[in-house]
Amino acid sequence: MQTFIRKTFGGLSREYYLRQLFFGCLIAGVAFWFKTATHLPTVPLVLGIVVNTLLYPYARFVWESIVGFIVGRNMFILPAIIMLAAKIITMFVCWQMAILIAPLGLGWLYWHHTRTPREY
Repeated sequence: MQTFIRKTFGGLSREYYLRQLFFGCLIAGVAFWFKTATHLPTVPLVLGIVVNTLLYPYARFVWESIVGFIVGRNMFILPAIIMLAAKIITMFVCWQMAILIAPLGLGWLYWHHTRTPREY
């Protein structure tokens, strides 16, 4: 069981995971602030925010892998404000859909680390 957890949840690099977790926490703070501005927080709301935040790095990994596969090594020259807006929108979508997207990333990480012999 420990090997399974290391191959899936431990499959991302520490730097990448912490960076994405930082942004996930920022998004969670914004979501919590918006959701609780008029209502008291409920247990399902807090649980959903926590789960989405913890799964966000894996959802973002899936998104970046798909975009990297489609775009490849091409470079697009666009105004920075457009790229920043697109990045923020995709970050919010990945965070909100993390519970649905992250299992794909976790499955791929498990498959990849099972086929690649490494010391865990």
